Amino acid sequence: MLFHLFSMLHEVWDGRLRTAQREHVAVMRKRTEKRLRMPISTAAFKCALFVFGVIAPSLFVQETCAQGAQGLDPTALLKPGTDTWPTYNGDYSGARYSALDQINSENVASLTIAWAYRTPGHVLKATPLEVNGILYFTSPDHVWAVDARYGREIWHYHRASEGDHIGNRGVGMYKDWIYFETPDAHLISLDAKDGKVRWDVELADAKLGYFATMAPLVIRDHVIVGVSGDVTDVPGFLESVDPESGKMQWRWNTIPAPGEPGSETWPKDSDAILHGGGMTWMTGTYDPALNLLYWGIGNPNPVLVGEGRKGDNLYTCSIVALNPDTGKLVWYFQPSPHDVHDWDAVQTPILFDADFKGQKRKLLGQASRNGFYFLLDRTNGEHLSTAAFIDQTWSSGIDERGRPIAKPDATPTSDGALVEPGSDGATNWMAPSFDPQTGLFYVTGRRIFSVYYNTATGKAEGWGGRDRNLWANSTLRALDYKTGKVVWNHETGEGESIAGILTTAGHLLFSADNENNLLALDPLTGKTLWHVNIGGKLDASPMTYELDGRQYVLIPVQDVLYAFSLPENSARNSSTTAK
Repeated sequence: MLFHLFSMLHEVWDGRLRTAQREHVAVMRKRTEKRLRMPISTAAFKCALFVFGVIAPSLFVQETCAQGAQGLDPTALLKPGTDTWPTYNGDYSGARYSALDQINSENVASLTIAWAYRTPGHVLKATPLEVNGILYFTSPDHVWAVDARYGREIWHYHRASEGDHIGNRGVGMYKDWIYFETPDAHLISLDAKDGKVRWDVELADAKLGYFATMAPLVIRDHVIVGVSGDVTDVPGFLESVDPESGKMQWRWNTIPAPGEPGSETWPKDSDAILHGGGMTWMTGTYDPALNLLYWGIGNPNPVLVGEGRKGDNLYTCSIVALNPDTGKLVWYFQPSPHDVHDWDAVQTPILFDADFKGQKRKLLGQASRNGFYFLLDRTNGEHLSTAAFIDQTWSSGIDERGRPIAKPDATPTSDGALVEPGSDGATNWMAPSFDPQTGLFYVTGRRIFSVYYNTATGKAEGWGGRDRNLWANSTLRALDYKTGKVVWNHETGEGESIAGILTTAGHLLFSADNENNLLALDPLTGKTLWHVNIGGKLDASPMTYELDGRQYVLIPVQDVLYAFSLPENSARNSSTTAK
């Protein structure tokens, strides 16, 4: 209905109102009501004028969105989204599964581009948030707010900074406020209606080698943030920040202080524990019922060299559960003890409730960078299952705690050690997914053969070694969540894919291959149902939402954000059929 109103308005005014100012809006609305012979709300009229470029984005934002249209209802974070995608993974579970089914396996072949928005020269690795018809997304130093129906820019914020510009995953949102991290390790809060800065706080000193890439996670009145960086030997941490003031509420250090639990896994009479690494690169997940925050922790320093840090090196390369109100550690599990391959454990820990050996369990699944899938009881960290989800040459088996056992000859040496996977990992930061309809866990996997070298002389610092890839290819894999066994495999080509995954109730899995094709697969079989060559690589993860009865699938490709949907008539028919 709203679309037809927009079209009629466009025909009525035919561009003659493009110079109209605020004082003319009421008169224009009355004239249009008379011509259309129907009442129009002021908000709808302003929205129509904005969409067709009659009034400036700033006027639309100030007059319409300032009335509360952009505020995030906190309850939206507690349920699967339909008309919203309010946090990095869509909801707290990290499953990247949507209940929307207007676009489905029967009609996906009709999928077409609804609109595209370009950020020239700024590669998008973020997942946009969608709240009340507005999209919010980032690249390093930049934040955009864009209309989610038509791809029109509302505002753009830019702050130049020093630091590593490797990428930025996106924003967090609390009520009417946006939060994002910067390459110089600051956390900035913006007003969602106009992009104006509310406050700017330093998380860590960029001069020490810290930077920041993750999308903040909002839990009630906590904004959970982390840091990146392993070029210098600095310790990692998670921090909870007050959304109103930016003041720190608590900090949890990923490397325990001498004498604290876990410190016994570092050498005594050494300063290794003070320089241990353990960055918190990626956004975690959260269980509201248990009130537990789950996070994957990065690798230890020095990178690739372990002689000076004998032991398991907790809590690096670990999955940890924290109390989000206090930052206290509840439990941990370590997929890669004493890592010497840069195989951090920051991959998304997906939360789901399902059967395990005849008992309903609260589960956590992670496909880790080291090539193994881990299934845990998320209430207490109990290990349930471990299995390699792709080829690997570094482990000889699984120990009694469910951790892979490293082969001595897989350790980097000055002459080089041939190992699979390489340091880029059998998977990495790209989003996995869990589909409750199929009971399958999906992951982007890579086969990477690499030679690991120890390059340090004397005491190693930062990167004490390097690896050189010899060959790589990529695949999409579906795993049995109980065992980690591969159920199906869809090859995606030569090279290292970093394409994330989205599954939906429409019996679809969205991702991409290494030939610049966007893909929609059957999540039960891996069969290709739709593809389009978009001319660039997917360096991020798809997401979806529904507005005005129309479902959109958003896929960032290089510096363009593409919105796909069904043609209008098909979308309307699909919505009618679904009801």
